[in-house]
Amino acid sequence: MSPASLLIRNGRVLDPANGLDTVADVLVTDGAIVRVGPRLAAPASAEVIEAAGKVVCPGLIDLHVHLREPGFEYKETVATGTRAAAAGGFTAVCCMANTNPVNDNGSITEYILDRARTEGSGVRVHPIGAVTRGLAGKELAELAELAETGCVAFSDDGRCVTNAALYRRAMEYTLPFGTPVISHAEDPDLARGAAMNEGVVSTELGLPGAPAAAEDVMVARDVILAELTGAHVHIAHLSTAGAVRLVRDAKARGVRVTAEVTPHHLVLTDEAVRSFDPNTKMNPPLRGKRDVEALVEALADGTIDCIATDHAPHAASEKEGEFDHAAPGIVGLETAVAVLLDRLVRPGLLPLDTLISRLSRDPARVLNLAGGSLAPGAPADITILDVDRELAVDPARFHSRSRNTPFAGWTLRGGPWMTIVSGRKVFAA
Repeated sequence: MSPASLLIRNGRVLDPANGLDTVADVLVTDGAIVRVGPRLAAPASAEVIEAAGKVVCPGLIDLHVHLREPGFEYKETVATGTRAAAAGGFTAVCCMANTNPVNDNGSITEYILDRARTEGSGVRVHPIGAVTRGLAGKELAELAELAETGCVAFSDDGRCVTNAALYRRAMEYTLPFGTPVISHAEDPDLARGAAMNEGVVSTELGLPGAPAAAEDVMVARDVILAELTGAHVHIAHLSTAGAVRLVRDAKARGVRVTAEVTPHHLVLTDEAVRSFDPNTKMNPPLRGKRDVEALVEALADGTIDCIATDHAPHAASEKEGEFDHAAPGIVGLETAVAVLLDRLVRPGLLPLDTLISRLSRDPARVLNLAGGSLAPGAPADITILDVDRELAVDPARFHSRSRNTPFAGWTLRGGPWMTIVSGRKVFAA
């Protein structure tokens, strides 16, 4: 049981949604924010959390997570995935539809939500429904049923819907729901057989590469379809300088397009693949230095709306063997905040308030979710950061069921200190 009241005292309250950056207290009662201000009084029964020297911000939201359940519980479950999310400072996650069976109808959505209620850590779980039945790209899934059951967006993530006419119909169909279509923008023919980014490194290593154009052409198509239909299209895991230009130009024209970027695409380049570590294999692949610079700039100026981990757990056996045969993807929930604080905020590449905005206020706006704010009446979903905490990345200590990370052995400064959902502590460092 959580206390009816909670007082977080003397923290640096950083709430981009309300323009707050000040040392203050935060009072929580019955799962909601009551007041933010200096020297607040609280009921005698309130639990007091001393947060001096810490950063108190709206709960972090991850728009792109693979919880793997149902069907792939050997990689991750709702229980282990939400524990990893809590440990990483996330108060809410949105889980993709590429489960088994696929989340293409209301019964699967209900199953996921029930598992979150009964087995989850307390972190909010928002399912994302499939665009097409079985992710096959042939016919539309039960979009209305999925929306009514609780899906907050639609995506065939992991596969690109290459049929433009079908994708157009999906966009038009979702207009009354107000839910975006999330695009896995990758031309499968241009990227076929690729193990990494096409460029100098792939040539030197002798590995087949996917050109940046494989992403760019599909981002261009989806921007055009969004302009045609008036629908909201969200580009998942943006990774190229060309795609950044396309999104920036589309926004300037008033097209309803938003985008996300992952921590690994912000801090790693294809040079990391020289190690032949299968944990540097992901989709989209790690790109070149110019792409990374364009992504960081676009994140800072708002062209890219938010950061999402694309948390993709795999069993050790799926990451072993030859690099080009390993499964693509990495876990990210437990390392994202520390990596971003250490590699972007600390060297001055991204202001702290911008980072917090891209992890809280902005993802809430993209998917119309509750949260992302410390305004009175808002859900008491709160993340407390210790920007001076030293963290050694040890996959053996992960809460996730999987260990596939390229950051193993890194020593990082800064990370989550406490995670609170509806006024209840779900993680404390």
